[in-house]
Amino acid sequence: MAQQEPREGRLRPARRLTLTEDVYESIKTLVMDHILPPGERVNIDALARELDVSPTPVREALARLEADGLVRKRPLSGYTTTPLLSRAEFDDLFDVRQLLEGATAGRAATHASAEARQRISAEAAASIDVEAGDGYRRHAAFTALDAKFHDLIAEVSGSPLLRDTITRLHSHLHLHRLYFPVAGAPDTNTEHQRIAAAIVAGDAAAATEAMRAHLSAARERHLPAFDQLPTPGTPRDSA
Repeated sequence: MAQQEPREGRLRPARRLTLTEDVYESIKTLVMDHILPPGERVNIDALARELDVSPTPVREALARLEADGLVRKRPLSGYTTTPLLSRAEFDDLFDVRQLLEGATAGRAATHASAEARQRISAEAAASIDVEAGDGYRRHAAFTALDAKFHDLIAEVSGSPLLRDTITRLHSHLHLHRLYFPVAGAPDTNTEHQRIAAAIVAGDAAAATEAMRAHLSAARERHLPAFDQLPTPGTPRDSA
């Protein structure tokens, strides 16, 4: 039997994908921990040197972070990190989320299939915990599970436009995660379970009300974070 040639062509892309993902996660952490401060220009060459890579994976990572809403690209001036929300913008964000996500939960209760209802119930049953440590990594698991639950409801609501809009709204909140209190995780779990129970029961009015109550409570939990925010141009550790 002839010996097969090594399939090197299939291995190289895997290494390339690993490098790209590593660079993306590294820069995302810098942004989320405000080591790259909100509202400041991103120096691609300096980042490439710091990460010991070429500028290409840095540009690829920044393109993904732009889609995440964590950086912005402007013609001729390159990338800047997304500024933090003001208190007024934060209030507006939650007002819009209550309108859209309340409606989405109601639609999910009406339109979700039996399989989708089971997925929502299982997702709500997954405990959202906050890991030990400091910075963005402490909130990463919380953020991922919370976003997954809300996205799943938007997905099964049957409206791609609503889902896309809600995803974009969530991106504006990510940069504030560093300052959010961690004590509210158990309350978030309980609120998610109430939303899921209403959707599983097919009760659109109850699902809408449970989602709006959850977002109202989340807003109150997050408001104290604004007392910790640094003023623009102020280093985080002197805030």
